[in-house]
Amino acid sequence: MAEKILIVDDDVDTLRLVGLMLQRQGYQISAATNGEQGLAKAFEEKPDIILLDVMMPDMDGYEVARRLRKNPATQTTPILMFTAKTQLDDKVTGFEAGADDYLTKPTHPAELQAHIRALLSRVSPKKTEELDTASHEHHGCVIGILAARGGLGVSTLAANLAGALFSRTHADIILAELTPGQGTLGMDLGAGNQKGLNDLLSGTSAEITREKVESLLVPHSSGLKLLLASENPRDIQLTSQINHYEVLVSRLATLGRFIILDLGSGMPPFVQKILPLCTERIVVIEGMPNTIAHTKMLIDEIANLGIDRLSISVVLNNRIRTEAQMSWTDVQKELGHSISTTLTPAPEMFLAATRVHTPAIFSQPTNVTSQQILKIADQILEREKAAAK
Repeated sequence: MAEKILIVDDDVDTLRLVGLMLQRQGYQISAATNGEQGLAKAFEEKPDIILLDVMMPDMDGYEVARRLRKNPATQTTPILMFTAKTQLDDKVTGFEAGADDYLTKPTHPAELQAHIRALLSRVSPKKTEELDTASHEHHGCVIGILAARGGLGVSTLAANLAGALFSRTHADIILAELTPGQGTLGMDLGAGNQKGLNDLLSGTSAEITREKVESLLVPHSSGLKLLLASENPRDIQLTSQINHYEVLVSRLATLGRFIILDLGSGMPPFVQKILPLCTERIVVIEGMPNTIAHTKMLIDEIANLGIDRLSISVVLNNRIRTEAQMSWTDVQKELGHSISTTLTPAPEMFLAATRVHTPAIFSQPTNVTSQQILKIADQILEREKAAAK
C-alpha cells in the first residue's frame, strides 16, 4: 500500500504542485488548507508523514505541530515543516514544536523527495498492525446513570455498579464521570489526573481520538479504568461542548466491555446527546414525593428523545434510614414506572469504603446492599447475553 502524505498549507498553488509531484512518485496524497482542517485529517486518516507549512492564518504550523505531538494518535508521525523563512530561530522553534525535519521554500522536488524518503525510512512499519487493530474494534455496552436532581447517589451507584461488573467478568470496565466542575470520584477513589475529561473537552472534537482517550484513562487498584472530571465549579462551562461528548462516548465504547457513565442530574443538552448512544439507561430515585414527581418528568423527557420507556431501569436508592421514605410499591405506583431494584440504606458501608478509596462492592461484597448492586450487574449481563444471540 502506498504511503499517505498529508500536506497542510493555505497556499492552494503549493498544495496542487507538491501534491501532483508526489502523486507521480506513487504516494497517496491528502490536503488541508488550514491548521484546524489539518488536525482533523491527521487524527482521522493517520498519514505516514505530514508536510506542514508554518505561515498560516488562525493557527500557524508551530501550534499544529504541538497539538499533533500531544495526541497519541500522531505522537510519532513524522512532520516535515516547510516555509519561506530562513532564520535559525524559526527553525529552532519548529524543532521545539515537534518537527522532525525542516525545508525552506522554494525547494527542489528532488530535495523534497529525498527528505520524505529519509523520514519514512526511520519509521517502523505499523500500518498492518494498525489496520488489524481497527478491524477488530468492538463496541462495548454503554450504561448511562442519572437522576432528576443531585444528591441521590448517582456517582456511588456508578462506581459500585462498575465494580460489580468487574467482579463478575474481570473484563475491561471503564467508569467515566462526565460532569466537569462536579467531579467526586477522584477524591472518593484516591485517583489522580482529575483533568482527563477537561483535556478532552477543551480541544477540538477531532483531537478526541481513541488513542488520546485511552491515554487519559486512570488505572485504579480495583481493576477499573477511570475517566475523571475536575472539581473546579468554573469548569461546568465545558458541558457546552456537546459534539465533543458524542465523539468521546463513541471512543470510550471501543475501549471496554462495559462503560459506566456518571451523567449527574437533570437533562442538560450534553446528556440529551449522550442518552440515545447508551445501551442501558439507569435512573436513580429516592422515596420522597417531590423526587418522585421530578423523576416522573425526567423519564418523560428521556422518552421524548425517542427512547423506549421499557429500556429505562429505575433504581430506588434508600440512602438513609427514615420512616419518611415511601415503600418501593408506593414509589412504583406514584411514578408509573417499574422499579428494577431497591437498595437498602448502608451509609456506614459507603463511608468506610470512601476512607479506603475503593468501591464498597470490593470492601464489603457480602453486605446486603452490595448483593443488591450485584443483582443489577447480573441483570445487565443477562441482557448482554440475550442481545448477543
